[in-house]
Amino acid sequence: MRVLYFTRDYTPHDHRILSALAHSQHEVFSLRLEKNGMRREGRPLPETVKQVVWKGGQKPFSWKDAPFLVNDFKRVLAEVKPDVVHAGPIPTVAFIAAMSGFKPLVSMSWGSDLLKDADSSRWLSWTTRYTLDHTTILLSDCDVVKQKAVSLGFDPKRVVQFPWGVDLQRFTPVESLSKPERSGWEKEFVLFSNRSWEPLYGVDLLVRAFIRAAKQTPELRLLMLGGGSQKELIHDLIDSAGMQERVRFIGQIRNDELAGYYRAADLYLSASHSDGSSVSLMEALACGKPVLVSDIPGNKEWILNGEQGWLFTDGDEDSFVEGILHASRMRSMLPGMGQKARLLAERRADWSKNFQTMLGAYEQARLLEGKS
Repeated sequence: MRVLYFTRDYTPHDHRILSALAHSQHEVFSLRLEKNGMRREGRPLPETVKQVVWKGGQKPFSWKDAPFLVNDFKRVLAEVKPDVVHAGPIPTVAFIAAMSGFKPLVSMSWGSDLLKDADSSRWLSWTTRYTLDHTTILLSDCDVVKQKAVSLGFDPKRVVQFPWGVDLQRFTPVESLSKPERSGWEKEFVLFSNRSWEPLYGVDLLVRAFIRAAKQTPELRLLMLGGGSQKELIHDLIDSAGMQERVRFIGQIRNDELAGYYRAADLYLSASHSDGSSVSLMEALACGKPVLVSDIPGNKEWILNGEQGWLFTDGDEDSFVEGILHASRMRSMLPGMGQKARLLAERRADWSKNFQTMLGAYEQARLLEGKS
């Protein structure tokens, strides 16, 4: 089968999907909508994946370019002659694919594209509905995304649901005596955040909650990866509170270094206001880390309060502060929670198994369009 994989940019998530596709029996072509420099993957495309050159993928996406991109996408289709197009996010990338009229179209939700973006404007609401109306199969990573699509009129029988999953061989709870990622903080209680510094992910709330909790519990420390548009705000909050010595800004790291930071921490934090099945959450679980995450529907499908960690009220700083303080007081419970976290990841977040569901969606789409 010839698969045209069409995505917004080239991120670590795209690399994982394309790497798995590269080891399948399919011939794979990669196309991206834009190049914006945020959260981009530094590793090259898998060797057998063919990068398609077109009018998109060279700069940040602008809606004024959409008509030209739709026309050029039709040219790409004529040249590649794919058996199936896999496209997402829904309101932008999959919309361009839908506008081309190509079938079978497997549209993949990235979580917030349906849960948040689709309601952010009349235009995106329309592009979302149009795309779903012209989608053969919808890939959904959790119940709340499926329910959202169904509420927009999509046939639930055409939803293939699976959490993306993680590499359970790379993200493991293996412990070592030396943890250079928390060097000098061996006796402190270390919190870890690796979400992008954007309003959607609530990192400003996370920092405010940490500051308040750290004033009450001196042994609290915070490891922060990544960056984003809220960089100045985040640094101002830390500096104003005099917490510079209690926070380490790691910046961007290679994907193969990430597991070490999960393992180095005592507790994983996420204050995201919108998520499907969060890959970062699954990585933390796979590394045997208890978590403290917002009680949004996507997280509640994974975390049972007091089992693999805790939930706090989304957007509620007081609830988040209390969650951090409670976790720090419950250190004796954390190893057992970590074991439950790993077991959950093994049961539901094994990428090598979950990926097969995605491949099955391609076959199902072709059957529905009478092309198998």
